[in-house]
Amino acid sequence: MIFEPFKIGNLELKNRIVMPPMCQYSSDNAGSVKSWHISHYVARAIGGVGLIIVEATAIDPDGRISPNDLGIWDDSHVEGLKTLVERVHENGAKIAIQLAHAGRKSKATDDPVAPSAVRYSEHYGHPRELTQDEINQIVEKFQNASKRAKKSGFDGIEIHAAHGYLINEFLSPLTNKRTDRYGGSIEKRARILIEIISAIREVWDEPLWIRVSASDYAKGGNDVDDTIDILNFLKDKIDGVNVSGGGLVRDQSVKVYPGYMIDNAGRVKIGTNLAVIGGGLINSLELSEYSLNSEKCDLVFVGRQLLRDPYWPLKIAHEAGIDIEWPVQYERAKDVTK
Repeated sequence: MIFEPFKIGNLELKNRIVMPPMCQYSSDNAGSVKSWHISHYVARAIGGVGLIIVEATAIDPDGRISPNDLGIWDDSHVEGLKTLVERVHENGAKIAIQLAHAGRKSKATDDPVAPSAVRYSEHYGHPRELTQDEINQIVEKFQNASKRAKKSGFDGIEIHAAHGYLINEFLSPLTNKRTDRYGGSIEKRARILIEIISAIREVWDEPLWIRVSASDYAKGGNDVDDTIDILNFLKDKIDGVNVSGGGLVRDQSVKVYPGYMIDNAGRVKIGTNLAVIGGGLINSLELSEYSLNSEKCDLVFVGRQLLRDPYWPLKIAHEAGIDIEWPVQYERAKDVTK
């Protein structure tokens, strides 16, 4: 089943293997695409991945996780991103970009911002609470980044609302202590995400989905039911959801094992009826097939395993006796008896 095609929105994928966004911290201080990014992503396209999602790409220089993050806050970024998209397309994969703002977890600025002045840890700066005008500017920056994504030729956009970065900070009561229209009830905490998605939809009609932390894995934080409520505010404007978890606070309680977030993905799928990308240390064909056949998710994200082996899709297909198309340059290796 993992090698069957699937459509998310109007985007047809040749299989259900997704490379999730994984920061490479390999740009320069200008946020430009480098040769590493081309080599890194193209290798996974050659290896048979159906959908590649580019690492967290900052919509603001002060919203980077590190000074070496990719950027999409300026028109000068388009040329490099366009080249990356073209090279991935040439090698048979579709490619999306994750638009992100690190919020209080930014180490690229001396003036980190957040929904509330709540510090992540002693190793991070004290964040400043965003004003209404600054929130409006951030919404506009997400919209402008989406315009650049369109110029660059990306097939889809993923909004980073997970792992304790800015949007996730607004969503969780652990980090959002505001008393204005952006804090309090779950709908108010979701307001900035709703505004961002609405602004993007004014300029982008291609597939759009959100990466969420389905659970904060912390007492008093959001759990799966809360995340389902948030997604249901948006389900008419998005095409899917990438289900991850954690990252909001240092003292989280989560048991990690192969497939550990798949059950949460299944709950989100039932609760929203959205197309779901699920995973969590997926490392085998058997676990991938279980996740799909049990209808926990529609697409499977494979992260660390693809870092270890860029050609993992070709390998597991061969080992299972599944005949898929190989790059013509590699066909001589397809039959191991020769």
